[in-house]
Amino acid sequence: MIPYGKQNITQADIDAVSVALQGDFLTQGPTILAFEQAFSKYIGCQYSVAVANGTAALHLSALALNVQPGQKIITTPLTFAASANCIRYCGGEVVFADIDPQTYLLDIQKVRTLLEASPRGTYHGIVPVDFAGNAVNLETFRKLADEYGLWLLEDACHAPGGFFTDSQDKKQYCGNGQYADLAIFSFHPVKHIATGEGGMITTNDEKLYHKLLELRTHGITRDVSQFKNSKAFAAGQEVGADEPYPGWYMEMQTLGYNYRFTDFQAALGISQLSRANEGIERRRAIAARYQKAFANQSFIKGQSGIVQGHAYHLYVIEVPNRLGLYNYLRTQQIFAQIHYIPCHLMPYYRDLGWTEGDLPVAETYYKHCISLPMYPTLTDEQQDFVIQTIQDFYV
Repeated sequence: MIPYGKQNITQADIDAVSVALQGDFLTQGPTILAFEQAFSKYIGCQYSVAVANGTAALHLSALALNVQPGQKIITTPLTFAASANCIRYCGGEVVFADIDPQTYLLDIQKVRTLLEASPRGTYHGIVPVDFAGNAVNLETFRKLADEYGLWLLEDACHAPGGFFTDSQDKKQYCGNGQYADLAIFSFHPVKHIATGEGGMITTNDEKLYHKLLELRTHGITRDVSQFKNSKAFAAGQEVGADEPYPGWYMEMQTLGYNYRFTDFQAALGISQLSRANEGIERRRAIAARYQKAFANQSFIKGQSGIVQGHAYHLYVIEVPNRLGLYNYLRTQQIFAQIHYIPCHLMPYYRDLGWTEGDLPVAETYYKHCISLPMYPTLTDEQQDFVIQTIQDFYV
């Protein structure tokens, strides 16, 4: 069986988790902070906050950015539903803008058209997605966001290690905080870094960082400088002005959630992170072989060349008779996948007023797209079999 994606667990990963399981902490321990610091170094940001999964990362980010009921937020229809749902969790209104047919990313010109068509203040933020591992040019989105007073939340779940090159000819790695207010990542098994479940929020904003830490754990803080109740209340008796708050004391200051990460997941994450560069280079090599094999095939649109900085979480092609190919591949034990059914056509969003024809580029893409096997342990022989099987189907 050849799946579209697959985790790579080594003996080093197993050993790292075993050590964590034999330690003093299963959760809320020092390994989590060590993973956060290692991830910050890898991405190039100042702060990282590990959470239960990528959806939790999105939800906490929306909360930290103070999304309010009725506020309009723009995002792409070509993404997993969580990228939009996080806005709905806060009562916000999701407004989808169409994709660029070449990059599959949120089309900045379509976003600008939306902004120009409404009074200033109508929209509050943008959630661009690094779809398939292709890095959004956040420099251009930052300029647009600043022009209209919007925040940026980058969904980088597909793109750790991916980058775009800014106007200063500098590599800007996904999630490094140079342009987006917050960015989020997922550690689901098919992602570049796998911890079973898990996610990360990255930022360069210290205030947002501390807000995220609070929201991650029920809205509770143990930071003495933030306490609001008196020392006398905390101690349960009168105390001197120089007395510290008692060691047990903490305060719930806002409505938060239990979106915590575990130490054994963090141990696995640190081990996986040590191979992240190796994994992404292998993904790029696989993409190059697909690109070469399909370059002159009239029945495949494919991705437009090998994109510099692409992290290749997915390798997507567009074909005629997509259903036929999908089913034929399965008969050969090749389990390709479809990414994604456009969010605005999910029944939930249809019920909110979205209909077919609203976003024609994304809808046309959906009729033809198919994601081929893409993971570091895919062998050349397996990939050759996938390529030959696709070519056989169209002969």
